[in-house]
Amino acid sequence: MAALGAVLVGCGTDPDTSSGADPHAAVLGASASPTASGPDAASPQPGNPREPDARQRPKAPTLAPGPHGLTPVFRRAAAPAATAPKTVALTFDADMTADQGPRAARGERFDNPGLIAALRALKVPATVFMTGRWAEEYPAQARSIGTDPLFETANHSYSHHAFTPDCYGLPAVAAKDMRADVERAFTAFEKAGVRNAVPYFRFPGGCYDDGALRAIAPAEVTAVQWDVVSGDAFATDADAVAAQVLAGVRPGSLVVMHCTRSAAPVTEEAVRRIVPELRRRGYRFVKVSELMRPS
Repeated sequence: MAALGAVLVGCGTDPDTSSGADPHAAVLGASASPTASGPDAASPQPGNPREPDARQRPKAPTLAPGPHGLTPVFRRAAAPAATAPKTVALTFDADMTADQGPRAARGERFDNPGLIAALRALKVPATVFMTGRWAEEYPAQARSIGTDPLFETANHSYSHHAFTPDCYGLPAVAAKDMRADVERAFTAFEKAGVRNAVPYFRFPGGCYDDGALRAIAPAEVTAVQWDVVSGDAFATDADAVAAQVLAGVRPGSLVVMHCTRSAAPVTEEAVRRIVPELRRRGYRFVKVSELMRPS
């Protein structure tokens, strides 16, 4: 579907329709005080999850609401000093649009178990931004990711439809349905057995405006963007993807990648190049929750 291709390419451009500023230069909300700063709640080992009450989520830091109660937006950890910790968060969008079931039934793979296995083998903590529809299509994988303390599972909407008009050809969610779309994804996670969901949300395509930030504010999530574009969407050259990430990372960076085998086929290979090189440079990999937590 053309819309999937367009939105994955769009994830590499990180539009900010709420302002005309360079979207990669700003750190929106980074100066806000977190509303929670304790460590993540203990997560179970894969295959042996504890059973929390419904809707219970691990404790994770969030940003304070923005002006007029708008959902806050986080892009990267503020790192003004030369002595800032060399931390970096790798994030992976597990994209599947609500209407792509027939393509999955014909054999198209929207998952990437090899990538998840590589992250485990390399012992890389990561945040997976999962759509609810992806969790429904791959419940065993969602549960495996969602009960592994190496990972945290964040919300990428249920439908992977756009929250603004003109977002890379995606169908748009009506403003009155935006909050429900976010909450439906969390419900899908619970049904699949995800136990490490955190209150973070990534807009499909990275597209948002004040109307979208206002509409999802009652869901009490922090929107998470990025400052380093991997370029892995539809890439065929793992070395080029790795080079782009390595050139962009600086202390406190947040990298956007994809966990969608058919649309980002070289991500695993690129990660196997990126991780040892960043470690050689002295970087430590963290989840978004740790990157967001004040030092």
